[in-house]
Amino acid sequence: MTSPEQRLLLVHAHPDDESIGQGATMAKYVAEGRGVTLVTCTAGEMGEVLVPELEHLAFEKDGGLGEHRRGELAAAMEALGVTDHRFLGGFGHYHDSGMAWHDDGHAVAAEVVPDNAFWNADLTEAATELVAVIREVRPQVLVTYDEFGGYGHPDHIQAHRVAMYAAQLAAVPSYRRDLGESWEIAKIYWGAMSEGRMRSGLRRLRDAGDSTTFEGMDPDGPLPRFVVADADLTAVVDATDYVDRKMAAFAAHATQITLDGPFFALSNNLGDTVWGQEFFRLVKGRPGPTGEDGLETDLFAGL
Repeated sequence: MTSPEQRLLLVHAHPDDESIGQGATMAKYVAEGRGVTLVTCTAGEMGEVLVPELEHLAFEKDGGLGEHRRGELAAAMEALGVTDHRFLGGFGHYHDSGMAWHDDGHAVAAEVVPDNAFWNADLTEAATELVAVIREVRPQVLVTYDEFGGYGHPDHIQAHRVAMYAAQLAAVPSYRRDLGESWEIAKIYWGAMSEGRMRSGLRRLRDAGDSTTFEGMDPDGPLPRFVVADADLTAVVDATDYVDRKMAAFAAHATQITLDGPFFALSNNLGDTVWGQEFFRLVKGRPGPTGEDGLETDLFAGL
């Protein structure tokens, strides 16, 4: 079987990150016949458990959340149509690092981190695991987090570091020839949330009397660091026709995303565009042709 002409690689830290960040784009590209490969760096063993009857799976209780989330991720990928998904180094190779909340409202590393936590991983070793995937898949486009991991989670930051370093190493012909022929990724993007879209959405929620969704966020006040100024955005993929698949992927991640939580509330109150239009920052490569708003409408634009 021949490989699709256009191939996208996404690198995420835990199951559910991919659906929240780029679920609609993934579904759209799969439907269009493009190759989509997802690499997840940990099984999310230390995540919260939002389903009361599954609370025993929590890391601090009986454990087993990682294996359960493995199944949730498989169901989410089925909903999005993605058939090529791998765990970095294999399932269980890297453990969820956990996190704590800083007084300033962003995530930081916890005081106690498991020995095999992804946060503790040797950068070159972890990147080399990804080099093997890059040289096999040979993607033209890579998507991962920004240098802060969106909101400071140590595993998100590490996923950023690993993805960016692996992209460099994979392009070096003399580096680990045993892993295959070198491959240079033409375009690298960091996922982003539009400041204009976020403020507009919050304003509409507040005007409608909803004060609980994203509680504490003021439409006219400071916003979290994962929100990016519109002037810094490069691309927007309009995949509103695939929001139903993204919502199905959300539902598959039941231990992490509740049906009455902010993700579903935003969709219910603001319509499909809030989750169907996904934004990006181009950090490597030349931007391609843009739409009327000055943003690329396709991550493969110009290739």
